[in-house]
Amino acid sequence: MADVRFVKADTLKAKPDVTKIGFGTHFTDYMFVMDYEEGKGWYDPRIVPYEDIKVSPANTTLHYGQAIFEGCKAYRYKGNKAVVFRAKDHIARLNKSAKILDIPQVDEKLVYDALMQLIDIEKEWIPDGPGQSLYIRPFIFANDPYLGVSVSKCYKLMIILSPVAAYYAHGFAPVKIMVEDTYVRAVRGGLGAAKTPANYAASLHAGLVAHEKGYDQTLWLDGVERKYIGEVGSMNILFKIDNKIVTPELDGTILDGITRRTVLQVAKSWGYEVEERRISTDELLEAYKNGKLEEVFGSGTAAVISPVGELG
Repeated sequence: MADVRFVKADTLKAKPDVTKIGFGTHFTDYMFVMDYEEGKGWYDPRIVPYEDIKVSPANTTLHYGQAIFEGCKAYRYKGNKAVVFRAKDHIARLNKSAKILDIPQVDEKLVYDALMQLIDIEKEWIPDGPGQSLYIRPFIFANDPYLGVSVSKCYKLMIILSPVAAYYAHGFAPVKIMVEDTYVRAVRGGLGAAKTPANYAASLHAGLVAHEKGYDQTLWLDGVERKYIGEVGSMNILFKIDNKIVTPELDGTILDGITRRTVLQVAKSWGYEVEERRISTDELLEAYKNGKLEEVFGSGTAAVISPVGELG
């Protein structure tokens, strides 16, 4: 195991009522922190009491957005044991996002070991109700205190934990998704494949418009022709067409979802033919008219597997 310093809290929080936890509003007693400086590398990995962080008003992330994050989940298993869904894959993807945004690579084994230590300390926080879990949020942000557009020299890696229920307020009922043909989330050669705040900021306005029209999420199309399926705001999208599982290819504009990978692996093991390719809205409409569009669903860490009841 990695040598991670532990700072004990003076007092611990009262656990929330798990029947009312919602998503992402409660946080555990501890968090993991590690710092980076150019020439020194990553240093001082530590688990410390959860608290607000102090940054300069000139913090480069606040002005220029050099930040990345991940999201995975721990579940309660056989009483008081904790299992984390594909944690190593999520940490590896954090490094892939880091490469895209010129953020220094992390030691994946060190981060994994630190995460497991943090989970072990906080396992009493894992809720065990249907659809509940302990959401894990690793993130890295630039931490230089200056104005000026350039790659930063100092960074901070943190991991915080949050007990959560279902991502959507209506639980696991089918979601309504609006096809967005005006605004664009990402284009080839951009940041679409990175899990970075910029991509989510780019989706906020269209998401608000969708909510005003009664939809839960936005389905993004390609940024050039506005006809090829991309991803949904918080999840990858998959279709069952003529008994095949079809999903958009990883073309650099969508996230390489860990849950997506799992779904495709399981589908293949069940004997389904799986296709990762470009899918046009015209093809979907034609499949629907011909009765060949059998199912539509999304996959993601927060959303898990979400059936789609309407595409509009």
